[in-house]
Amino acid sequence: MILEDIEGGLRTDELLDRRLRTLSRGIRPWTGAWNNALDHRTGLGTGLLALACAALFVRAVATASPTLLWLFAGLWVVTAVCVLRLLCRWGEAKAVTAMARRRERPEPPVPGSATAGQ
Repeated sequence: MILEDIEGGLRTDELLDRRLRTLSRGIRPWTGAWNNALDHRTGLGTGLLALACAALFVRAVATASPTLLWLFAGLWVVTAVCVLRLLCRWGEAKAVTAMARRRERPEPPVPGSATAGQ
């Protein structure tokens, strides 16, 4: 009985509800600061790979060496996979924030319902 009253009071507290909703970290609860650091390292590493890839490309074209062309090809694949991974994580983060915004918006009243005219 007492717990039901406390729970009812907590359910009606909008500020507490908003704070608890913003604490959620998305689909995976284990994501945190360490995962953000890994994302930054992945971005930095991808940028460095892209620079190395561009340098190898210029060097391979200038010398027409098959070894440099194959090194460029391999490095290009690794760079493309890293870029794709970053884009997927970026899209996932955008989807999570869009879902959170959609949950926060109140639903518009349906025309013709009893509460639409009030």
